[in-house]
Order: sequence, then structure tokens, then C-alpha cells
Amino acid sequence: MPIISAPQEFNEDDLYVDLGPVLGTPVYLKCEGFNFSGSIKQKAALSMIEAAEESGVLTEDSVLVESSSGNLGVALSMIAASKGRRFLCVTDSRCNLASRRLMEAFGAEVRIVTEPDPEGGFLGARLNLVRRLCDTDSRHVWLNQYLNANNWRAHYRWTAPPIAQRFPGVDVLFIGAGTTGTLMGSARWFKEHRPEVRIVAVDSVGSVTFGHPAGPRMLPGLGAGVRPPLLDESFVDDVVVVPESETVRMCHRLAARGFLFGGSTGTVVAGASEWLSRHGGERGGLVSVAISPDLGERYLDTVYQSNWVRGVYGDELADTAAEPAVGSAA
Repeated sequence: MPIISAPQEFNEDDLYVDLGPVLGTPVYLKCEGFNFSGSIKQKAALSMIEAAEESGVLTEDSVLVESSSGNLGVALSMIAASKGRRFLCVTDSRCNLASRRLMEAFGAEVRIVTEPDPEGGFLGARLNLVRRLCDTDSRHVWLNQYLNANNWRAHYRWTAPPIAQRFPGVDVLFIGAGTTGTLMGSARWFKEHRPEVRIVAVDSVGSVTFGHPAGPRMLPGLGAGVRPPLLDESFVDDVVVVPESETVRMCHRLAARGFLFGGSTGTVVAGASEWLSRHGGERGGLVSVAISPDLGERYLDTVYQSNWVRGVYGDELADTAAEPAVGSAA
């Protein structure tokens, strides 16, 4: 094991879960939550901050500013603390309490948007506030994960190559779509080096990313109320859109077998399971990999809390999610 002097120096790239016994469908889940920030967003955060430092955009007086629904905010808070920098995160009321407390523990300032923008939803409202902050104080430096090419470059460098090395015969790769940094970086690498690999994007119902109608989304992470500027659909072979109710069911199904993953992971796994069932993947023959963005501890008060699930999605889902037998293999 390595000896490190800063938290961002460690990232676990070799851990996969074989979900075959859980789903009855062969798929390998790349677990990105075992680093000090707890999510795949650590890669993008480090890439964007280092690029800003190298370009001279950041000075000693700079205050990093970013809009985040949770995981990137935590990663930026951690790296900012490590580097002795100030960070201000603009989030919204869907950000879970654990993520907000983690950011504050690292010394970040957190601003919470409580009302969605009429056209852009919560994301639009967050972006409006970030712009106002930057307009009123020249010390604020917006990394802008939504336009910053160093977001996707992080995954071109650090996410896709280890997958190809571990699974040289991979046929299909499932990737969740939020800012689309992970999706675009990984897809670009595979289209350049392994173009035969099928790239399947997984999105949430209510997200406008792939042209579907906007709708309410209660879980942070995947999906967007504004089409991500980083997205280039020419790198994507297929799209699966998952209702949040199926995300919750999948999270509980995994937890019933001892795997506590976050909502974004539940969405990706649910999407992978649906796609594979439609394409004969349950019969084997396809080497399938899905990327898990985070773990489940930050969702204990939402996805894994029966009263919250009941209040948002109704009694039937809350009762179903509470049944331990859901995790039995197909």
C-alpha cells in the first residue's frame, strides 16, 4: 500500500464487484467510492484545481467557487483543505445533510439554493447564484465543472485506461450521466483506443440531458435540469433512462446482499440490468462493466430511510424497499 502525504494522492482503481450473484446478470461494478473524498468526483476535482494552479488563475487570495449537488463539493472541499485554499460550494435543498456536513468539516462555506429556477430547475438556480458571486467579488474563481474540459480529461487519463487493462475483453461499459465528465472522458478514450466497446449512458427520468422532458428529481448526482455543455452524443452508443423508484429498489436490493452503494450507483446498476435484459446479456457472453460513483453512507437519511422513501415515492415502494428478501439472486 502507498504512503501518502495528501488525501488526493490516493485513489482505489482496482476494486470491482461481480454483481452476477445479486442480479442474475453478469456485470462487474467498478467501485470509485474508496478514496478520501468518497466518490469518483475526486478525480475531476483534482484535475480542475491542478489545471487552474498551473495556468496561474488561482492566487493566494482566490476563493474557489463551484456548483455541486454533493460529491464534487465534498471532493473540492477536501482538496482545498489539503492545499490551504478557501472553497465556497453552492448547492441546493436536495443535497443530503451528510455531504453538507462533510464540506463544512473541511472548512468550506456552503450556500443552499431553496427555490428552483423556472426554466433551469435547481441547477439553473445554482448557476445563477455562482455567477452573481463571481460578479460581485473578483477573488472568486469558478472552476465550472459544466464547461471545464479538465473534468472529462480526468476520466480520459485516470478512469478508462484501468478498466481496459483489467478487462481487455470488455464489450459494454455503463456510465451515469451528470455533468457528463465521467461519460465523455471514458467514452473518448474507448472510442480512440477500443472503438468496438459499446458505451451506454445511464440517465434519470426527469433529466433533460438526452432530450427527455424535465421533471422532478429528488436524488442528487445523475441527471440535469440544463443540458450539459460537455456532452457530445456522438461518443454514446445507447441511453437508458431510469425512474428514481427503480434506483431506490436497486439500492435496497444491493444492500440486502451487503453492498451499500449510493443513489447514483443504484441508477447505473438498474440501467445496466435493464439494458442487459433487453439485449440478452443475462445469458452471458457479454463482458459488462459499470462505474459506481459513490458509496451509500451519505444516503442513510434518504434512500435508506423508510420514512423519507414513503414521503417521496409512496407506501408501496417504502414497503418493498424494506423487505430483506429483495436481495435474493434471480
